[in-house]
Amino acid sequence: MTKTGKLPKRFPKGVELLQDPRLNKGTAFTQDERDELKLHGLLPPRVNTLQEQVDRVLENFRHKPTPLEKYIFMIGLQDRNETLFYRTVIDNIHEMMPIIYTPTVGEACAKFGHIFRRARGLYITANDRGRIAKILRNWPTRDVAIIVVTDGERILGLGDLGADGMGIPVGKLSLYTACAGVDPSLALPITIDVGTNNEALLKDPLYIGLKQERLRGKPYDQLMAEFIRAARKTFTGTLIQFEDFATGNAFGLLKKYRDKICTFNDDIQGTAAVTLAALLGATRITGQDLKQQRLLFLGAGEAGTGIADLVASAMVREGADPDEARDRMWFFDSKGLVVKSRKDLASHKKPYARKGDFLTDLLAAVRESRPTALIGVSGKAQSFTERVVREMATINARPIVFALSNPTSQAECTAEQAYAWTDGRGIYASGSPFDPVITQGKRHVPTQSNNAYIFPGLGLGVILSGARHVTDEMFYTAARKVANMTTESMLAQGSTLPPLDKIRDVSATIATAVAEYAWDEGLATKNRPADIMGYVRANMYGAQYDTYV
Repeated sequence: MTKTGKLPKRFPKGVELLQDPRLNKGTAFTQDERDELKLHGLLPPRVNTLQEQVDRVLENFRHKPTPLEKYIFMIGLQDRNETLFYRTVIDNIHEMMPIIYTPTVGEACAKFGHIFRRARGLYITANDRGRIAKILRNWPTRDVAIIVVTDGERILGLGDLGADGMGIPVGKLSLYTACAGVDPSLALPITIDVGTNNEALLKDPLYIGLKQERLRGKPYDQLMAEFIRAARKTFTGTLIQFEDFATGNAFGLLKKYRDKICTFNDDIQGTAAVTLAALLGATRITGQDLKQQRLLFLGAGEAGTGIADLVASAMVREGADPDEARDRMWFFDSKGLVVKSRKDLASHKKPYARKGDFLTDLLAAVRESRPTALIGVSGKAQSFTERVVREMATINARPIVFALSNPTSQAECTAEQAYAWTDGRGIYASGSPFDPVITQGKRHVPTQSNNAYIFPGLGLGVILSGARHVTDEMFYTAARKVANMTTESMLAQGSTLPPLDKIRDVSATIATAVAEYAWDEGLATKNRPADIMGYVRANMYGAQYDTYV
């Protein structure tokens, strides 16, 4: 953004300026700016403040009849006036996050081809082998600090949405800016369109992607390898975040590239960190150490095993034996309990396979494992039945029930159900937001265990330090920082994470800790400042208009 002073020769004026969302101020252009920038007559005569513009946005936003209409309205605002969009979101994060991200972004992706207005980011297809670098150079700037990329195969709990999954990287990058102050000009959303196996999309005349079956095997790997090489060459030092890839590709890409480039997978590592943070908060309520927890996961994909890996390593950091820590993790997948006698286990499940009988009933698995925490990452709505949750309440004085699947419609149980079935003793968290619940005269505020507590701040710390790699230690550090920011009054109402309106403070704290770790461990490529927190705060985008004349 151009700051006060002499404008560059190519600075847009008139209609061109009003059509540039990064520079446009709409009715907030001053009279002097209107004179200098040839805007007189192109705007109503009244000059508005940014706050007056926010008030107008909110009035229109709140009149929209459905969450999807609100989403479309806000994306339209982002396309017209980026500063106003982010100012509105930052000042109203609790109201806006469910619209610009989960759960509404799920519905938006499911209908993406039907609500499509304007292209954002870059699309790379299976037909672009050999020219990916050329496509990346079509992006108007080389100053890209963060790329969020998806191939659309596992969008939230909705499955294969192909190119319609672009709403996810767009939404994630909006949260990088709103929650952590990453300058939006440094962000690039990318969709790798390798086709879709979703028959409804293949038959939909308004689908925006390739109408072909998904690319698999070696051709897929070669396409992704070319993309990584081209991205590293075109955008030097960029952090690449993998998002919503199917389990096999998610683990494969992370394993292949995590030690070669600056990258992470939010579904594996970000979900793990925020769940660990929520679990640490829950242990403060129960009075038990993390090492004492026994976790039963419903779902054994990338989210579940990622959580288990990080929690087990956290237990070891706190003094547990590694084998004992791993033995405290139980998994129940689509077929039943993950045990050694099964011959159908994917490689990422095998480390958690246990000795014992193969059980196909979740209630029986709860009785067998006697978990302190039941964690849902299955994408199967209402799979935590009343009998299962009541059994958790029989085993534990304060049962931990985390129904983490997104969007809201896919949650394993609702907050109201969890509190009712545990007589108000349950400690509940979910992936998408639920309203407070009054049970037996007590008000419970359920925790939204949203990855936005982790990845924006972590990413900011990586960017500002110029870290060469993203490590598991960074995610553990981030989880601990978030957990430590949960106050006693929050815990008293059942919340295991800070409120969303504190998210920028949370992100600044995480960014400071991650950057400090990068400098301490020799991973950073930028000069270390004397005051890291001050450096972080000074580099957080604030969504305020610049003065052009």
